[in-house]
Amino acid sequence: MSGKVVTSAADIISALGMQPHPEGGHYAETFRDREINGRAAQTAIYYLLQEGEKSHWHRVTDASEIWLFHAGAPLRLGIAEPGEPAVESLLGPHIAAGERPQCVVPAGCWQSAVSTGAFTLVSCTVAPGFEFTSFEMAPPDWSPPKAL
Repeated sequence: MSGKVVTSAADIISALGMQPHPEGGHYAETFRDREINGRAAQTAIYYLLQEGEKSHWHRVTDASEIWLFHAGAPLRLGIAEPGEPAVESLLGPHIAAGERPQCVVPAGCWQSAVSTGAFTLVSCTVAPGFEFTSFEMAPPDWSPPKAL
């Protein structure tokens, strides 16, 4: 891909060596910090959702996660405290339009995301470091309660 402008989801997935993620989309781990008390202090991934893909409702039970926008269409990120309705944030570059370049998901909160266009590329950092043993996927048809 030397010299080629990377503009499609397929190009990005290939260039970044991404693989399918269990929640949907593709990812590549880019950083795993030193261990403190047997767990990485922090981890980071690239994460990409293509049009028609969804990050299904899931949560990291014991660590906070920060989503950081990089490229593509804005991303709709739903966040729900357990038992509460979801609040939606829009990650993207158009700050004056209400989009934000980053969003924090507190530990234990449910989260789900979808691209608003052809694709969205973000990074996600987790502290303390992400471990699949702390990752919980909601049942396929589950969603948080609706607001009254």
